[in-house]
Amino acid sequence: MKHWEHLEELFVRDHRNPLITSKHLPYQSNAVFNAGAADLGDEVLLLIRVESTSGRSHLIVARSRDGITDWEFEPKALLHPAQGFDYENNGVEDCRLTWMEDLNTWAIAYTGYSDYGPGVALATTEDFKTADRIGFIFAPDDKNAALFPRKFGDRYAMLHRPSVGGGSVWLSYSPDLRHWGSPTVVLPVRGGPWWDGARVGAGLPPIETEAGWLLIYHGVKHVAGGPIYRLGAALYDLENPEQLISRTRRWLLGPEEDYERTGDAPNVVFATGGFIRDEKLWMYYGAADSRICLATAPLSDLLDELHDNPIG
Repeated sequence: MKHWEHLEELFVRDHRNPLITSKHLPYQSNAVFNAGAADLGDEVLLLIRVESTSGRSHLIVARSRDGITDWEFEPKALLHPAQGFDYENNGVEDCRLTWMEDLNTWAIAYTGYSDYGPGVALATTEDFKTADRIGFIFAPDDKNAALFPRKFGDRYAMLHRPSVGGGSVWLSYSPDLRHWGSPTVVLPVRGGPWWDGARVGAGLPPIETEAGWLLIYHGVKHVAGGPIYRLGAALYDLENPEQLISRTRRWLLGPEEDYERTGDAPNVVFATGGFIRDEKLWMYYGAADSRICLATAPLSDLLDELHDNPIG
């Protein structure tokens, strides 16, 4: 077991945080947070959740050469509730981007907010200029969907978190990205006083490493002042994503800075986008549901931490 001091230093916040706030947008909005992320080589693309002054959310593309500064926004949203699609009239939220090599396209897993509550939806895009909706795939209440980038046998796999049933992460399979089944719990909520004792949910889409599938996830603890959202990590077998290999006992990033502790949702760090670059995990996260920030960690340190926390 490593010292707590090392755990505090595992993720390093970028000194320019917060990177993006509502003031950076070319139009009036309430807040920005929870971006899906893609490393396109010559630029970094974020698909950002923006809460408009109506209270509903939409998803808009932002691009940066270095992934940190000089963000340029597309003139209109990629996905918007006003586009008139079923079960999205109250907003589109919390997207995660996955490159599907067998389909040669990007998959967008996101939450569609309907009159009946939040459910999981999928769309695809080749250029982030237009998107083709597959539609609702998990009925309310369900969210925090993250798609694996390759098939297992002849089936796709997706993590998701039903809001009923204890707040744990489930895994389901599909032959075609439209019809899903064979659900099983793969990350149970810990319960009790744990930092992830109230509920858990997928953060970044699973990242394939030599040691296994790396999952950054969020955990929630309820305290007298309200919920606290923190981030930890888990590791799954490369060929059997149902097999949990290891899981961090302690959180790896929690709300400490003022920009993480104050905002529309105080005491929240919530990540939905990131990638490996130069052997480091770049993780974009929403801070207090009010701004977008960046933290990085050496991939080897993350895997070492998980190696020290095996399951069983």
